[in-house]
Amino acid sequence: MEVLKKGKGQPEESVKCAQQHLANERTYLAWIRTAISIIGVGFLTTSLHFTIKISSIPTINILAILLGIIACVVGFIIGVLSTIQYTRKRREIQEGLFIPSNHSILFVSILFSLLVFLIFMYLSFLLFK
Repeated sequence: MEVLKKGKGQPEESVKCAQQHLANERTYLAWIRTAISIIGVGFLTTSLHFTIKISSIPTINILAILLGIIACVVGFIIGVLSTIQYTRKRREIQEGLFIPSNHSILFVSILFSLLVFLIFMYLSFLLFK
């Protein structure tokens, strides 16, 4: 583990590198909070659906269960991808590189869109049953 120290030779470089590492950590924690929130929405939706017995129609019940499962899977994938991105960015900062992460952002956006679509389907089935 490399410790950054403010020395006489490169104080600005050291501080800049430390700021980049701290920004990387903040980004990682934001992604983890997002993953936890998505998992929470899945649990909340499924548990509320069955606790207050919103509907007894099998299609809506299956959709509620599917919504909860997919939310947990999406949250887990976001957690794993954010950890991979954090370690990759950490290495890039140490090497002085910057490589944008287009593929993982696109993948997470697709997963999130799928989840929003399922929520929309669930709500539309409930409202127009």
